[in-house]
Amino acid sequence: MAGHSRRGFLRNAALAGAGTAALGVGTSALGATPAVAADAGKGGRVGPWRPDPTALQFTLAVMPDTQFLYWGSQDSVNRTPQEESFRYIIDNSSDSTQNIVFMAHLGDLTQDADASSFQQVDKAFALLDAHGAAYSVVAGNHDVSGDDSRGDTPYLQTLGPQRFRRAKTFAGADPTGYNTAHIFQAAGRSWLVLALDWRTTDQGFAWANEVIKAHPKLPVILTAHDIVYSDYDDNVFPYESGDPENNAALSDYGKTIWDRLINENDQIFLTLNGHYWPSGRTTKKNAAGNDVHMHITNYQNRYFGGGGMIRLYHFDLARNTIDVETINPWILAQAPESRTELAAEHARISGPVDDFSIAIDFEKRFSGFIPVPVRPSRPAARELVRGTVAYWRFDGQGRPGSPLTAGQTIRDLSGKGNDLTVAIVPGTAADALTWSADHHPDQPGHASLKFTGGRNPLHGTYLTTGAHAPLNEETFRSGYTIETFVMMPLDWDAGKNGWAAILSRRGSAEAAGKHGKNTDPGEPLVQLAISNNGREPQFNHYPLNNTYPTTNWGHGLVELKWWHLAVVNDGRRTRLYVESAPVVDNPNRESHGLTSLGLPWLVGGHEYAGEIDIVFHGNVGDIRIVNRPLATKEFLTAR
Repeated sequence: MAGHSRRGFLRNAALAGAGTAALGVGTSALGATPAVAADAGKGGRVGPWRPDPTALQFTLAVMPDTQFLYWGSQDSVNRTPQEESFRYIIDNSSDSTQNIVFMAHLGDLTQDADASSFQQVDKAFALLDAHGAAYSVVAGNHDVSGDDSRGDTPYLQTLGPQRFRRAKTFAGADPTGYNTAHIFQAAGRSWLVLALDWRTTDQGFAWANEVIKAHPKLPVILTAHDIVYSDYDDNVFPYESGDPENNAALSDYGKTIWDRLINENDQIFLTLNGHYWPSGRTTKKNAAGNDVHMHITNYQNRYFGGGGMIRLYHFDLARNTIDVETINPWILAQAPESRTELAAEHARISGPVDDFSIAIDFEKRFSGFIPVPVRPSRPAARELVRGTVAYWRFDGQGRPGSPLTAGQTIRDLSGKGNDLTVAIVPGTAADALTWSADHHPDQPGHASLKFTGGRNPLHGTYLTTGAHAPLNEETFRSGYTIETFVMMPLDWDAGKNGWAAILSRRGSAEAAGKHGKNTDPGEPLVQLAISNNGREPQFNHYPLNNTYPTTNWGHGLVELKWWHLAVVNDGRRTRLYVESAPVVDNPNRESHGLTSLGLPWLVGGHEYAGEIDIVFHGNVGDIRIVNRPLATKEFLTAR
């Protein structure tokens, strides 16, 4: 339509079934079975429709107003652009890089709502039906008039519930047939698409609310023709889009949808509509305080009425991102040298309102209706694998927030006698080391120690093994595995906190007679530390077979996120792992065992030239040391 100024868990979720009995109406009275089209045209052979329902990456295709392709009353119809987009959608359902699982049309399929126009629309959509493609449609104001109580229309005869009776994703329709529900499978779970009429009545909203209530654990994508409009104009090109993150607002009818449906239903996280142009988006907080991403996409004012343009919403649940791009398959199917200047300009739309990414923590966003499974703590005895020489954890020993005091002991759960004792830098605040309930989600013990240490001036509280602990003499000639969990706070500072050690072994390189390349005579013989260069984990150690160190470097670790770190030596080479993934800088140099002067190990403490010079700043969880190499499947995070 001529609009404004003429013008974005999960774990172990069971796949929900999609049935029509409880939601819908009969289909026999609403029209004939859709026509089946041949695969004629530039696209040639099409298919198969074969999306992967388990992959964490999948794509939702969105097609807005195609009205100018279907103006039957003016004898102006061109199905080719839309059919080329449909071929693209079908073909890329089985492409692992696209994995298109569903297509949503946003209404205004025709310009005139004429039966002759819908006869042609029927033939185009038959291409999707012939290949079993999953899709939804909504009526726009150019397809119908009035609200969803209007009765029979060419739109309903062509695209009513009867069209979807064989579709596996069809979940039902309201009594009028103008409002439909669809459930598709992606990322190992079910997603609900509500496709609402151009204007719906009280019964339509009541039906939509009941559908959501009947599927209380499904994320919901709401599609309608009119929800938000763009609050900037299209009088120049490229469009001066203002703030591309917030250049849309609820229309008058959109406010009704918000009040009657969206605001109180936390499951609705994304809304899509056409009708207005240029494209835009905004984000609103619902009654639960969560984001609802609201997008308008429409290209009817562009060359060839948009030419069947599609927007691709690439969901990536591994990256917690939705990447959005806008393409024209009809133009892309043309040989580049044959494209007109206007066609070449519209093959891809890449401005900030049409090519962008949405950061969304799906697990957190959906936690209000899909509670995140919490992995239970595991008893210490279960983690005492063969060869465990020390295992420290911090659960069940102190109230969260309460401080540890000088001389207090943390027992070595391996039974090898490597207990830790609290040591305090003179002048340090009493609460510089406290018990914490925070922990890595896969950590066996559901607790940690919160260190508040640093340098300039030196301050903090750390822990040390006893002077005669067996661990002090251990050289690990046959290999070893060291594991721990760590989290840095937002106030971590490179100057004050860089190079603080999570775990270190006392005794300087110079005292052990070490020398040669990269040797720092004052540094400790072993240190697992966080560098001052973007919080990169580093394992620096002096092996038995060399006079100089071997150093393993990881990538930058973001703050306020728990990380599992593991160092594995197989008797010859040392590997550092972050979240069970090997880091890039794992030297091939042979490094046998760990040099020892028989001095204590420190947790949270670091010394230089025999003196404590910095204390760790952040949380440290379970620590386990084993006298043999472990496989990743044997790590403390293993399931």
